[in-house]
Amino acid sequence: MSGAIQAARAVDALRRGWPVAIGGSITVLAIETADAPALAQFDTQGTADILISAGRAATLKLANQRDAAAPDAPVMVARRTWLGLAEATALADPQWDMATPLKGPFDAIGVAHPDAAEAALLLARHAGLLPAFFVLAGVQLEATCVEISDIGAYESADRLRIVTRARLPVEAAEQCEIIAFRTPEAGLEHVALMIGSPNGSPPLVRLHSECLTGDVLGSLKCDCGPQLNAALKLMAENGWGILLYLRQEGRGIGLINKLRAYALQDQGFDTVDANTRLGFAVDARDFSIAAKMLKLLGQTEIRLLTNNPEKVARLSAEGIHVAERVPHKLPPNPHNQHYLDTKRDRTGHAL
Repeated sequence: MSGAIQAARAVDALRRGWPVAIGGSITVLAIETADAPALAQFDTQGTADILISAGRAATLKLANQRDAAAPDAPVMVARRTWLGLAEATALADPQWDMATPLKGPFDAIGVAHPDAAEAALLLARHAGLLPAFFVLAGVQLEATCVEISDIGAYESADRLRIVTRARLPVEAAEQCEIIAFRTPEAGLEHVALMIGSPNGSPPLVRLHSECLTGDVLGSLKCDCGPQLNAALKLMAENGWGILLYLRQEGRGIGLINKLRAYALQDQGFDTVDANTRLGFAVDARDFSIAAKMLKLLGQTEIRLLTNNPEKVARLSAEGIHVAERVPHKLPPNPHNQHYLDTKRDRTGHAL
C-alpha cells in the first residue's frame, strides 16, 4: 500500500473520531471529533496529554514569542484530573474563549516526539479539523497507522495528473477550455480555465484559491469573487490566459476552519491573528501544485496577475519563470477594507 493511500486512511480516521498512530511513536485522538465513549476507550487511565499548536498556545499564554513565530509548531499540555473532553474542547477551539472562560492553569510540558507531533498537526489540517489531540505514547490497539513521511506526501504535487478536459464557454470568454487535475489519494480536484489559445507569448496567469463564500455566495468580507471575475475578463481582453482554481480554501485551512476564523474576526481579530489563534500558519497553501499544473499545461514562462510577491517567489522556486507581475487592483467595500489593509500591512501584498 502506498504511503499516500495510508495517509488518506489516516485523514478519514481522524474525521470519524478514530485514533491514529503516527510514526510508531505516538497515537492521537482528534479532540474535535472525539466523543466521551471514544475518549474512554482510547484513554482508559485518563492520562493522555493534549497536543495543540504554538499559535493556540500563545493565546493561552503557554508559549513565548519565539515559539509563537511558528504558529503550527507542536506544544504539549499536561493532562490534569479536571481536564476532560469538555475542557479539552474549550482548550482547542478559540471561538469560545470570550463566551466561556477557560479553566486552568494549563502546564506546557516537553514534546517527547516533536516530529510525530508536528506531523499530527499537519494531518489535522489535511482533515480540515482543529489542530488539537489527546496523545498517548506508542501504538495503541485498533489505531490506523501512518508514517510521518506519508503525511507530508498526502497532497504532494508530484502525483498530480490531468484527468479530463472539455470546452466550457464562460461569461467572460466563449473560447474557453476547462482542464481538471487530481492526485489519486487526496481526492481534491483542481481545475484550470484556459481562455483563448496560445499565441507564442507568455500567458496571463491567475492563481485563485477556492473561496465558496466569495466566489459563489457573493461575500463582501473578502475580494475573492470580484478578483475571479475581473481576472477572467482581463485574460479575455489580453487574448489568452490561464486561471488556476486551487482547492485550498481559507489559505489552505479548509472551509470549516475559515468560517471559524470569520467568527474570530467578528470578535475583533484580523485575518492573520484569526488563523494563528486557531493554530494554523498565516498561509498554509501549497503553490507547488500550481507550478505542477502549469508544467502539465506546457507553460513555464508566465505573466502573473497578483498583488502577492510571495506567489512570484514560490512559483520561481518551483521552476516557473515569472516574466512580469501584473497588479490586480479592485476597489474595496466597507466590509473588506480592513481585510485588504491587513493583507497589505501584515502579509506584504502590494495594494
